[in-house]
Amino acid sequence: MTSFTWKRARSMQRCQATERDVRATLYAAANALLMRTMAGSQIKSWGMRLIRTKGRRRAVVAVARKLAVLFHRMWADGTEFRPAQVEDTA
Repeated sequence: MTSFTWKRARSMQRCQATERDVRATLYAAANALLMRTMAGSQIKSWGMRLIRTKGRRRAVVAVARKLAVLFHRMWADGTEFRPAQVEDTA
């Protein structure tokens, strides 16, 4: 078992604050994607179908999770987003 230190506690608080900020940013991005953008995309049409069946809040959370997975894969692979390729695969 590890002993308690204030340095470790502060480090954990910073990490939790960062996670909160990331979740809030992803939620805001998903909400903007669904509610404010006029351009169509596969993610937006999927999210709009979820809004009709599950409700707005659940749909926004689902789109935020999908964006998180997409961003993580792009970061891990080092690839750039190319909307033309996404539309071609549809």
